[in-house]
Amino acid sequence: MPALQRSLSWPSLAFYGLGNILGAGIYVLVGKVAGVAGPYTPWAFLIALVLALFTALSYAELASRFPFSAGESVYLQEGLGVPFLSVGVGLLIVLAGVLSSAAIVQSFVAYLEVFVSVPRLPAVAVVVALLGGVAAWGISASVRVAVLFTVLEIAGLVLVIGAGSGALAQLPERAAQLRPPLTWDAWHGLLFGALLAFYAFIGFEDMVNVAEEVKAPERAMPAAIITALAVAAVLYILVALVAVLAVSPQQLAASNAPLALIYHSATGRAPVLVSVIALFAVINGALIQIIMGSRVLYGLSAQGWLPPLLSRIHPRRHTPVLATALVAAAVLVLALSFSVQGLAEHTSLVILLVFVLVNWSLWRVKRRAPRPAGVRVFPAWVPVAGGLSSAAFVLFELIRRAAGW
Repeated sequence: MPALQRSLSWPSLAFYGLGNILGAGIYVLVGKVAGVAGPYTPWAFLIALVLALFTALSYAELASRFPFSAGESVYLQEGLGVPFLSVGVGLLIVLAGVLSSAAIVQSFVAYLEVFVSVPRLPAVAVVVALLGGVAAWGISASVRVAVLFTVLEIAGLVLVIGAGSGALAQLPERAAQLRPPLTWDAWHGLLFGALLAFYAFIGFEDMVNVAEEVKAPERAMPAAIITALAVAAVLYILVALVAVLAVSPQQLAASNAPLALIYHSATGRAPVLVSVIALFAVINGALIQIIMGSRVLYGLSAQGWLPPLLSRIHPRRHTPVLATALVAAAVLVLALSFSVQGLAEHTSLVILLVFVLVNWSLWRVKRRAPRPAGVRVFPAWVPVAGGLSSAAFVLFELIRRAAGW
């Protein structure tokens, strides 16, 4: 029987994950963070990194212990042993990915119309068909496309950092302005900014769902997750430094394209290239979400929790073609029929709730088997810290929505 093909090395996996972490978030989010954290925005990203790192390490260990598709469902089943919860979380992950991908496709077509006039419905259909085709063609081809888009995303961030190198040169004499004082007003904004910046680091969790297509996943998965998060952190903090040194926080907060604003302010040139790269940053996220959703459906089917048709593998392409087609069709229907932006906002809360459960599962698994052979393990306090920080973010999300922030 055909099976998924282990063709991904850890560097290609790291690029795949990095593309999902970078996504479109940093191209918009840095302005929102600056709006509340002000000149202390780099510190907000640093705090967010530390909080995200706990859960990322939990995912890295679980992926090393259980390198299977439908990663979160498998982790919950191993840790908590509640089948309906494991299946429910897997389906929620797929739903979150479909909603996110549909919203991304809508945004991509909207951005595309800035450069060229295209009819919306055919454009959405063509984009989804192309993405679904790439995802079904083969994991190696899909990841090569994702890596190409990721390189472009990195190039866009490096372009902005390079444009702001003059502002970075002022860092030694302006460092005191970026150091938060020990006052409530400063730290209230800083911590609120850190909570917003946390979402810029989400994306590492999708890497675990291609574990069955990775060479030596016990070693490669932790290495790729940590590498992707580390590279993203360096880029984010450099971009945040350039942002607050080159442009006022008020201007950043008012802009829907803060990186384009930074580039224009630093160079005086129209940010056409940065805007084009932002298009690739957007569409890369949609591709990765379609790949992720299809692998979760495949994994749930392979575990016997969904109909066996969804775990059928194409004999030449070595991909779950039916699962991929189902995910792409759902994305197309949502993107054509609904305004999914409001629904997509709820995906962050779904992911945070999953983070709480995943950390809890690892804590229970570690109590039964602290140090299995051949597995990359982390201290027992890591899932505790990851679970508590994720629960705090869930509480913040609920309070934020209730208060209408």
